[in-house]
Amino acid sequence: MSLRDIPLRTLADAPTTLAELAGDKAVLIVNVASRCGLTPQYTGLVKLQEEYGPRGFTVVGMPCNQFMGQEPGTAEEIQEFCSTTYGVDFPLLEKSDVNGPDRHPLYEELTRTTDADGQAGDVQWNFEKFLVARDGTVAARFRPATTPEDPAVTSAIEKLL
Repeated sequence: MSLRDIPLRTLADAPTTLAELAGDKAVLIVNVASRCGLTPQYTGLVKLQEEYGPRGFTVVGMPCNQFMGQEPGTAEEIQEFCSTTYGVDFPLLEKSDVNGPDRHPLYEELTRTTDADGQAGDVQWNFEKFLVARDGTVAARFRPATTPEDPAVTSAIEKLL
């Protein structure tokens, strides 16, 4: 099964896949949280969506509450926070685990990808980023401290567009 065909659910609880959400676009998948020190990265993610969206790119956020309970809200609360605080208009998936025995199947695949230091495995914290090419392969992995505006992220996106 391709990464693009893994069953997903939107934050509104509708069944979907990356193929349905993104079509043939490049995708930056990010585990997000509303009460994290890195939450301001939403601003950069929205800017990426605005800048690169028209060129065949989208951000997809997956809320996760595994890191110190920093995403405790309901789907409605998460949607409200994201849209009113940061103007998020990219797709958000249902809140899911990205590590451990209940890890979402999407993250089972994503976490096999190595980062710039050659390390694969568990997501370290909120706002870890995985860049998926149009063909469904993972093109890059960026750890949480790497901001969406970082030249490593933007140049990797540019290469895919």
